[in-house]
Amino acid sequence: MELMTGVRNPLVRGYFDLAAAEGLGIGSCAVYQRSGERLKVLLIDLTPGGYPEEVEEQLEDGASPLPEIVPGSIGYYFKSVHSTSNAAYAMLVRGKAEISIQLDIGVEGRDNAADVLALMKLIAPKLITDASAPSAKTASTASPSPKSKDSASPKGD
Repeated sequence: MELMTGVRNPLVRGYFDLAAAEGLGIGSCAVYQRSGERLKVLLIDLTPGGYPEEVEEQLEDGASPLPEIVPGSIGYYFKSVHSTSNAAYAMLVRGKAEISIQLDIGVEGRDNAADVLALMKLIAPKLITDASAPSAKTASTASPSPKSKDSASPKGD
């Protein structure tokens, strides 16, 4: 954590309840600087109500696509070009669940976009539950035959 945020011995607050919201999970974890104004450095947020359209819009605007970290997921990540604090962001949506990572203060000289990507790869499989998966009805509509099931994947254009 210190390499990614540059903060030694940070203040960390948060919780995750993976059984809440009908099994979709809910919660957040925030990392703050210990000294000075105790600025928020990093926020990880799990919420129900994922919107793939929001992800697709960010991808159209130039964000990089996340790999399919959990089956059926779609996501993006990017480093803010306007940030003076090396900020980077990532979002992953699977079914009705959404995980966002906001690195508000990144370390100068690091690839902060790669850092949020690595963090997403680490935590998403632990936070996304089976309840977030698209319903069987949706899956059967998307994959009418067993042969096409293997070729179905979210758009990553």
